[in-house]
Amino acid sequence: MELNKIGRLLFGVLGFLLLDHGLLLCTAKKVHRYSFILKETNFTRMCTTKSMFTVNGQWPGPTIHVRKGDTAFVNVHNDGNYGVTIHWHGVKQPRNPWSDGPENITQCPIQPGKNFTYEVIFSDEEGTLWWHAHSDWSRATIHGAIVILPEKGTTYPFPKPYAEQVLILGEWFNGDVKELIDSALETGANPDISDAYAINGQPGFPNNCSNETTYRLPVQYGETYLLRIVHAGMNEEMFFGIAKHNLTVVAQDAAYIKPITTDYIMITPGQTMDILLKADQDPSYYYIAATPFFDASVPYDNSNTSAVLQYGGNYTPPSSPPYPSLPNTTDKGAADSFTTRIKALASSEHPINVPTEIDRKIFVTVSVNQIFCPNQSCGGPDGNRVSASLNNISFLTPTTDILQAYYKNLSDVFSNDFPNKPLYVFNYTGDVGNNTLYPSQGTNVTIIDYGAAVEIVFQGTNVGTAENHPMHLHGFSFYLVGTGYGNFNETTSPKTYNLEDPPEVNTIGVPKNGWATIRFIANNPGVWFMHCHLERHSSWGMATVFIVKNGPTNDTSVLPILPNNLPICS
Repeated sequence: MELNKIGRLLFGVLGFLLLDHGLLLCTAKKVHRYSFILKETNFTRMCTTKSMFTVNGQWPGPTIHVRKGDTAFVNVHNDGNYGVTIHWHGVKQPRNPWSDGPENITQCPIQPGKNFTYEVIFSDEEGTLWWHAHSDWSRATIHGAIVILPEKGTTYPFPKPYAEQVLILGEWFNGDVKELIDSALETGANPDISDAYAINGQPGFPNNCSNETTYRLPVQYGETYLLRIVHAGMNEEMFFGIAKHNLTVVAQDAAYIKPITTDYIMITPGQTMDILLKADQDPSYYYIAATPFFDASVPYDNSNTSAVLQYGGNYTPPSSPPYPSLPNTTDKGAADSFTTRIKALASSEHPINVPTEIDRKIFVTVSVNQIFCPNQSCGGPDGNRVSASLNNISFLTPTTDILQAYYKNLSDVFSNDFPNKPLYVFNYTGDVGNNTLYPSQGTNVTIIDYGAAVEIVFQGTNVGTAENHPMHLHGFSFYLVGTGYGNFNETTSPKTYNLEDPPEVNTIGVPKNGWATIRFIANNPGVWFMHCHLERHSSWGMATVFIVKNGPTNDTSVLPILPNNLPICS
């Protein structure tokens, strides 16, 4: 099992029993302390050595271990060359947007030589989440898993596995990632694609200079293992499987689902999945592999990454281990066949609460666009600048963070007029012409009353380049109640909703030229970012902000104390 190697643990208020996997087991909620040192570290992959920004010299970074309802204080000291922030992806942070992390949304970057202590408050999450940098493209190298065990005295809704292991899907770039995105944003062109994918930091077969360093997962015949899968990749969704082994998916985004037995999964950037693996094949070596699912007509990394499932025992290792048969890169049917099977467990021990009466409806078009450049002077299509938008507004990140601007009543930082529906209605998934090719630009946010039942319909469009969009909302888990292809129909589409057992997640894929509907209760006051988790789209402006107002009591209001060393914008 994976052990936490870096945390300094703080004794809880009520005594402890023993140390297990790096966390204190006790009769009360516990407080944990971690130290993250951000620094440049040399790594060699794909026959290339480079320096890259890391946490504690690791890629992926260290795993945080807690139990449901605990709190972790993470001191982040920046010994790097530029500012950075950290986000705790999928952690709701009740009433605590101060520690949510997106750059210039809830804080300004931690500058070189400075430090900031995040208070990460866990509530009802249980399973696997992750943390990552949330400034420029630093999350390519600054990320790690969060393992949230059940509360002491409770257990999983399935037999306890023999052991657990985190598997993180990532992307390797031979060049400097910050220089890559800075150059792309300066010229308006598409950023360069990655040079390889990786499993736990290793590209593996069939990539150059990678066979000897392939990640290996040791197993014992007959035992069951819990694999905690994190997709920390930047710009591509992935198929994942293990040769000759079935996978039983039991959780997504730290919420339990009805078990799904399958020979592959499809997972988007930002998502996590918990999978039971029974080591029931002849002892040998078997490839674990991930390949891209990509349904757009733009450049992408079409390579594969692999690891090795290695049985214990005496046998002759095969010269060529079996490789999993994964769907074709463009196999939309295979992706849908998996994702449509995901349903919430919805048991008495793990209930759900799907809103049925809606107070606030928001319809959001999701598009890739262009910003006009005079004399075709930019590096994107038609000499323009590549852009992206929600409701045809390309988000401009302010220089002062929105959280402080809102609570300090600072003017000229944002406007609270993000539209509840597109200002221009068109045939979203048909012949769109160029009516909405050029978006407006602004820092437009939505104000929501505390406790409101919210429904958001994401409508993919054929503007620019149509593709699947993994949308992520900070501060909440939400219910994915419906998806479909074509234009959302206000009369017929809601009749297809699943209000019985929709999955409770924090990141969902909006189908290419299709729609997805989510619902949640706005019971977490604060400033919360919403964006596409394809990093190039987020960089281009496919984002917005929700501000949930305070409720009527102190317990339904944002925590009032600003952290003492909250980074201030210069």
